[in-house]
Amino acid sequence: MFPGNPRQMQQMLKQMGIKSREIDANKVIIEGKDGTNIIIEQPSITEMDMKGEKNFTIAGKVREETAINEEDVSLIMEATNVKREEAIKALKEEGDVASAIVKLQN
Repeated sequence: MFPGNPRQMQQMLKQMGIKSREIDANKVIIEGKDGTNIIIEQPSITEMDMKGEKNFTIAGKVREETAINEEDVSLIMEATNVKREEAIKALKEEGDVASAIVKLQN
């Protein structure tokens, strides 16, 4: 149905009134409501404009990471007198502030 040649694909989209362009980017970050971020590195991004509505197709190397709450990190650092990196590591390993503090105090 769709041609394999990118140039032919562009021409076909143009005939249907769909504008497309490649977007040059280093990284795409999708911030999830649950605190999990999806990071797409070395992305290939295509923007398609169909009658004023924009759609993006993104492909690349995907990894997930949990967002760190800076207030939690500060609280752990103050309670345990450790450096930021140690507080973040404990928070990631334990999953919550109280467990991270207990771990670092032992």
